[in-house]
Amino acid sequence: MDYSHELPSEAELLIIGGGVVGAATAFYAAQAGLQPVVVEMRPAPCSLTTPASTGAFRLQFDNLQELELVRESVDLFLNFCEHTQQAKYDLGIRQQGYLFCTTDPQRLEWQRELVAQQHDWGQEDIELLSGDEARELFPYLGQNVLQARFRPDDGFLDPKQLTMGLLAASGATVVLDCCVTGFDLHDGRLAAIETNRGRIATAQAVIASGPFSGPVAALAGLELPLETVRRHKLVMPELPQVPRDAPMTIDEDTGAHWRPALAGAYLLWTDPTTPPSDPSEAVQADSQFYFSLLDPASPTSVSRIVPFWEQVWRVNTAPWMLMAGQYTMTPDHRPLLGPSEVEGLWLNCGYSGHGIMGSPAGSRLLVDLLIGRLPAEQNQFRFDREFEPRELDIL
Repeated sequence: MDYSHELPSEAELLIIGGGVVGAATAFYAAQAGLQPVVVEMRPAPCSLTTPASTGAFRLQFDNLQELELVRESVDLFLNFCEHTQQAKYDLGIRQQGYLFCTTDPQRLEWQRELVAQQHDWGQEDIELLSGDEARELFPYLGQNVLQARFRPDDGFLDPKQLTMGLLAASGATVVLDCCVTGFDLHDGRLAAIETNRGRIATAQAVIASGPFSGPVAALAGLELPLETVRRHKLVMPELPQVPRDAPMTIDEDTGAHWRPALAGAYLLWTDPTTPPSDPSEAVQADSQFYFSLLDPASPTSVSRIVPFWEQVWRVNTAPWMLMAGQYTMTPDHRPLLGPSEVEGLWLNCGYSGHGIMGSPAGSRLLVDLLIGRLPAEQNQFRFDREFEPRELDIL
């Protein structure tokens, strides 16, 4: 990675966005023999939505497409130094599992069928636990938990270390404070990109701009099927009640979840009623999110299945802070990968909350399409696919 104070006059491959998706694109482009240039509109890479993520990975999915995508990413995570040939950035991998718990008798059969399906897809290390079996492994669970599904090798990582490690391994030229303002198109083909710092000639560019992917594409006359939706992360940095070896613990009935982090925990909840909002560099956090997760009177309180959280609420001495970012959503909650309607302009966006887990493999797929290694008809995430709306995955 080379931070450039000068704007290059041309680029073999220009990547718009310096978050985890742009970094992964640069890494796999370099692996394919290309020389990527990354332009980032902010003063530092990895400074918008990527650091606001929960920083976790799992192989428990309800569809084979995402499972296969994330399987490949996880291989990169677990063998990061070997894949990237660098040792400066350490992902801090902690494989402590994902535990999906239910208190709803009507959900028990659904969990059983899902785990059976996951086994059929080759993910046979996912366990179905009775309530008593789950409490034996994780004594902090409440007596109301009837059943859980658990994969012990799911886990956590540091998303900033991941992003910066991929950038470093790519050897890309990174230009900061560089905002794309337009595209120079000749006969429908990309010829150059206009920025606030000048023009960069290029015949190939990738939109990897997270929540700003839609507005950037609009500069080229493209309308992408994307919406941006605000999401919160509650950070409680000092909390001795949280077991340091706990898995990601999810109330599958509500979507509220938490995991150990720092000397405390990260707590999250995906509210399905949150309306779309305009892309923003300064997403406004709402303090009501804290109460929705901590107040035992809330139907989405984490204390609903883990009683020690009620004590945390009652004592009320733990420091906390909110981080807010935006998911970039597609109608079917799967990414847009591949060529756009403008020749030479490629898409790597719309991961719908799964950017940390999905973008390494998604970026490899994109680069394979770009260099012709993968036939276009084998791309399940193409821009012009028929979208089938589906329920939002709670994580």
